[in-house]
Amino acid sequence: MSGTSRENLSSVQPQVLFERLFEFSPDAIVVTDAQGRITHVNAQVQRDFGYSREELIGKPVETLIPERFRGAHPSHRNAYMGRPSVRPMGVGLELYGLRKDGTEFPVDIMLSPIETEQGPLTVSVLRDVSARKKMEEDLLHTEKRFQLLVENIQDHAIFLMDPSGHVITWNPGAERLKGYRPEEIIGRSFSCFHTPEDIEREIPEESLRLAAAQDRFEREGWRVRKDGSRFWANVVIASIRDKNENLIGFAKITRDFTERKKAEEVLRRSEQQLRALFEFSPDAIIASDQEGRIREINAQVERFFGYTKAELLGQSIDILVPERFRGAHPAHRNDYADRARVRLMGAGLELYGRRKDGSEFPVDIMLGPAETAEGRIVLSVIRDLTEKREAEEALRRSEQEKLYLEEELETESRFEEIIGESVGLKRVLKHVETVAATDVTVLILGETGTGKEVIARAIHHLSSRNQRTLVKLNCAAIPAGLLESELFGHEKGAFTGAVDRKIGRLELAHEGTLFLDEIGDLPLELQPKILRALQEKEFERLGSTKTIPVNVRLVAATNRDLAQMVADKEFRSDLYYRLRVFPIMLPPLRERREDIPLLVNYFVDKHSRKLYRKIETVPLETMRALTRWDWPGNIRELENFIERAVILTKGPVLRAPLSELEVKEEATSAGDSTLEAKEREHILRVLRETKGKIAGPNGAAARLGLIRTTLNSKMKKLGIERKDYI
Repeated sequence: MSGTSRENLSSVQPQVLFERLFEFSPDAIVVTDAQGRITHVNAQVQRDFGYSREELIGKPVETLIPERFRGAHPSHRNAYMGRPSVRPMGVGLELYGLRKDGTEFPVDIMLSPIETEQGPLTVSVLRDVSARKKMEEDLLHTEKRFQLLVENIQDHAIFLMDPSGHVITWNPGAERLKGYRPEEIIGRSFSCFHTPEDIEREIPEESLRLAAAQDRFEREGWRVRKDGSRFWANVVIASIRDKNENLIGFAKITRDFTERKKAEEVLRRSEQQLRALFEFSPDAIIASDQEGRIREINAQVERFFGYTKAELLGQSIDILVPERFRGAHPAHRNDYADRARVRLMGAGLELYGRRKDGSEFPVDIMLGPAETAEGRIVLSVIRDLTEKREAEEALRRSEQEKLYLEEELETESRFEEIIGESVGLKRVLKHVETVAATDVTVLILGETGTGKEVIARAIHHLSSRNQRTLVKLNCAAIPAGLLESELFGHEKGAFTGAVDRKIGRLELAHEGTLFLDEIGDLPLELQPKILRALQEKEFERLGSTKTIPVNVRLVAATNRDLAQMVADKEFRSDLYYRLRVFPIMLPPLRERREDIPLLVNYFVDKHSRKLYRKIETVPLETMRALTRWDWPGNIRELENFIERAVILTKGPVLRAPLSELEVKEEATSAGDSTLEAKEREHILRVLRETKGKIAGPNGAAARLGLIRTTLNSKMKKLGIERKDYI
């Protein structure tokens, strides 16, 4: 490539370029004289503070400072003018700006001195850190959310400490930043990260005292890695308290600001302040001509996109645009060139950059025009939103996982509450203990109400995945049209009503257990998709082509005859054999009658405590009747029956409505003496008592301990029609 074709901004007047960089910087820049009067402001100052340029020029800089800080500010300014240097303002303090409307917002401020013929000036670069402050508050909101989130953040050292400062958790970002493996650091004092000078000055102890007193404490300084090397760190320590406001520990976030520190040192030594601002911007800055050829870039472009400067100069800026957007990009560029002004590109849209390796990452782009001797150029200031998106995704994931964890805490069924001593139940529990230690797929079979979900939870709790989430999905309880989105999730705009990204149950169960209840009701069109996800360990959200890896342990359950469904072509054979790796058959209650007295006593005690009753005795004749009954709804029906009995009981002796268990003897065919005939008559009796109402808390399904869809299936199988009970 010739020197002419590789022309860059070296031929452009530096003053013109740097003035444009000053004007269109994404940060607010205020220039003041030695008396603190404002001499220059850029456009971002007007946007951040709400003043026009004319309203600020000549005014004291205290105009932009909250009133509570104004009294001390002149002395701080005089001290700075006495020893000017490039440095952040108010290290360790929370600084705020004051808008014209009286509202305040948090800021970071970098001060730089400039000597001019008219005297010394001070350049203040102000960055609105409202979003960062809110993110930090969200991250430190609760210990549980902190633990769910930290494993997904690789760029920060995030860990918990006990009240004395000993490390109790350690995330991958901390291992990468500080060099310690979890087993090397957990239990040690966090003072080992400080320099000997800081330890001698008791800085670690002071940090904990201030964090405990203020709830949140932030400072910057040198820290030490395991190998003895030092890095400049930004540290936030937040106190963690219980519901009684007692201190129970601290959360600590450490970020490596060494690069920023180095940039500050370069700025301190540099005589070209604006050029340094260009080179060391945290954002990628690209200067391109009207034809879209790249004329100049800063170092951050190389880091963001993976190209060297030599590879990009003279190339079309489209090389950094994902291929699916390239067709429309020239038209957008020409439209901008015709109406050049400072503005966000694609406001309201999700924009992406394309790296050299073909991968994409989300960005914000600010466009600004600049006039040079060679013509107009466009400055594109590009901010990488990857960390922000990942943090938002992690927060969204943690919120949904929190819901499932709360459901787990509210669910009363636990492995230790599996009641019974029968041979059949002991055989099931032996199978549970055997298979839980493995990672194979389990298919739980059994009639409704036999405790399939309890067994699924027991398998999860006894497995190596018990520290992760057990995510449940009832395939019969969700409309078929919504089931795919619920299972795999969807992207924003994937279909009408998809106003935001949704994380599906499969993704939430990553590293944990996915329990698919009523698997026999999974629609045929979804069966190959869940089969592929299980076999390939990856899937795509609805509306996305991005493949997401997933590692789940599957437990499925059904009360249907899947083998017959396969024969009837109502269920895929390949999925059936994938599910039936380790089947567990739960015996119905009528086949473990010796367990009924134990269950009766357990449910009487449980519901007596819940309803504040004191029931001490179950009459022998009642227990015999309960033991003789076949319980077509199994344990769920038995529990519902006992709960009704407890409600009806006024004294210490259980009063059970045994009339519900009496089977009417009718002159019927020989087949009517079968269990199926008894079950049919029992269902008909309950339907008559509920006046044909099936669903709802007082419907027949609830009284029988069944879900609505299961009762409808039984009625169809037994030939029960509406005319039989209305």
